[in-house]
Amino acid sequence: MSETVRGRAPEEIPVADGSGLAPLPRRRAVFAVVGVALLMFSLDQTSVATALTTLERDLGASLAWASWTVTIYAVGQILALPLGGRLGEQFGRRRVFLCAVATFTALSCACAATTDVGQLIACRFVQGLAGGLMLPAANGIVAHAFGRDRDRALALFTSVFPIGAILGPLVGGLILTVWSWRGIFLVNLPIGAVLVVAGALLVQDPPRSRPERVDVAGIALLTVALLATMVAITRVGAIGDGVAGPVGVALAGAVALVAGGFFLRHARRHADAVVPARLLSGGGLGIMNTTNVLFGAAIIGFSALLPLYAQVRYAVLPLAAGVLLTARAIGTIASSGVSVALLRRVGHRPLLLVGLGGIVAGLVLGALPPAGVSPAVWLTLAAAVTGLGMGLAGPAANNAGMHLVRDDVTAVSGLRIMFRQIGGIAAVSVTTAAVTAADDPGLAAAVCFVVLAGLLTAAAVAAARLPNHRGRW
Repeated sequence: MSETVRGRAPEEIPVADGSGLAPLPRRRAVFAVVGVALLMFSLDQTSVATALTTLERDLGASLAWASWTVTIYAVGQILALPLGGRLGEQFGRRRVFLCAVATFTALSCACAATTDVGQLIACRFVQGLAGGLMLPAANGIVAHAFGRDRDRALALFTSVFPIGAILGPLVGGLILTVWSWRGIFLVNLPIGAVLVVAGALLVQDPPRSRPERVDVAGIALLTVALLATMVAITRVGAIGDGVAGPVGVALAGAVALVAGGFFLRHARRHADAVVPARLLSGGGLGIMNTTNVLFGAAIIGFSALLPLYAQVRYAVLPLAAGVLLTARAIGTIASSGVSVALLRRVGHRPLLLVGLGGIVAGLVLGALPPAGVSPAVWLTLAAAVTGLGMGLAGPAANNAGMHLVRDDVTAVSGLRIMFRQIGGIAAVSVTTAAVTAADDPGLAAAVCFVVLAGLLTAAAVAAARLPNHRGRW
């Protein structure tokens, strides 16, 4: 092949072996820009969790409503993910990425300026939407920048999000200790400003293809179902407040059931639904989807709830509560490498089962009272055991889903993210509602941990029926 091709930039010339486009010269700088943007978004998902009790006090809201600052963020992300790909193809991924980062940064300022929990919840929802739009654009930008090496780059890129989710409570606890809950949002301003400028200078717009149709009706039904479910769970804490409490729960629950029923009906009748019916059940998909919901409840819910649990049950300071998750981070990183190395030797099923068992053990340990040590040491041990289980189960769960539907990996990967986020929303909503309604908040949170451990045990029993796969894909 000649060294130049007329009408095409040199860095975009296909390589001679046909393995794809040559990597761009500034690909590492591009990776740094989009990686930091994703880390900023990921940190914000869980860093607010350390401030829930502070938000409850400063904004005069119940803990159940304060927890919406965590869950509504995930709802926004879920709803925006299907739109992100379409908008990237229509307007360009570079433009969508820069607009999403700028919007996220502006909403961080708005979050810091809020004076009541309703305003904060609304701002967090738009923040989640911006993050959800950012993710597909960022993946496309990285894939384009690295060309034929995109598989390795994207594998490294996907590790940024869980790292941010793990470090979020630690960062939040540190900022809350030396500053205030408003500082959790204000630190995004200089970072976001630098990212917008650097992205405008470094990022090239990947080629566009024909945009796919967006299932607006399905997204709308999913939105109503999720929000109504969250309202119903939150109102559980107000059941004792006369007639209004039970009526509110009943109405919100009815709306959730009706919207959920119409959503499932829509998924069965439309081939291009945001959640295709063919990927909901059958051939082990039902087991994996349920497992991903519970796995999300553990990995997202545990990160958000462990600092809260440490504060309400043992009066641990916010910074110390956030530090507890460092042990989880170390355990996850250590065992995930082992899991990846063993996948081709033993297959995904044994690793998934052992990993789920580790998560169950960690949850039960955390729920039990300390045995001869301080609460901080005991919860650190529980977090470490849980992290080891998550690191083993994570890669195995990812591979299990892809092996079940090999010809639709992209859709399965998107559903995996969605189901895990839904699990995290459910875990945070239910636990904070239980803590709000209970006479002993710490004990109520411990019971929620035990219940989640029981559900994960049932999921492990069901997952034992999944086919195992060894060797290369």
